[in-house]
Amino acid sequence: MLKDKVAIITGGSRGIGLETARLFLQNHAKVVIFASKQETVKQAVDALQKENKNYEISGFYPDLTNEKEIKEVFQKIANKYGKIDILINNAGISSRTPIDKFEVEEYEKIESINIKSIFICSKNCIPYLEKTSGVILNTSSMVSIYGQPSGFMYPASKFAVNGITKSLARELAARHIRVNAVAPGIIETDMVKKLPEEMIAPLIKQIPLGRIGKPIDIANAFLFLASDMATYITGIVLSVDGCARS
Repeated sequence: MLKDKVAIITGGSRGIGLETARLFLQNHAKVVIFASKQETVKQAVDALQKENKNYEISGFYPDLTNEKEIKEVFQKIANKYGKIDILINNAGISSRTPIDKFEVEEYEKIESINIKSIFICSKNCIPYLEKTSGVILNTSSMVSIYGQPSGFMYPASKFAVNGITKSLARELAARHIRVNAVAPGIIETDMVKKLPEEMIAPLIKQIPLGRIGKPIDIANAFLFLASDMATYITGIVLSVDGCARS
């Protein structure tokens, strides 16, 4: 579905990002993953190449909030592969801190990673994407719709992601760039696996499909939206959370 496409995935060394990288490679894309540390990038790249030595996978560890670094790494990628077709803004951090204990430093950190990085990466990828009629995909969250009991800045940042997605979809349509987002529900990541059964069981009861999601469920949504099967879809926030909707 993605033959010869060049995809960049931020937060690509684990969880949803890593599973999306794997699925894109299986669909014959050339994939570049971004992560925060050199060692995590290397571990992820090595693991994927071990699965299939023919995968075209590489990685970088730029500061996603440093525009100069992002410009330079995008140029390196374009020089290496000749183009960029897909940008997935997946990197993000969450929070459960109650409001009365929430410090400005944590607010600024979440804002920086979850919002500013999407602005910087999207802005600096546009010159490449408009040459390929490319795609920007963002990772939102179900809490952007429902909110959460504490850690208000995380759902606030994901609500911003929804606004960025819908606004850029309108702005960039004339430049032949589609912009969409995926809003995962409760996903079986390393963090969720560590939660006790008595905490997970009540959550599953609230999900009509009767299970929590897997990273592949989100990766499949990204694959569809990145592919030519979705060429007439832009500006949506696709909920992938096992819930029926009116």
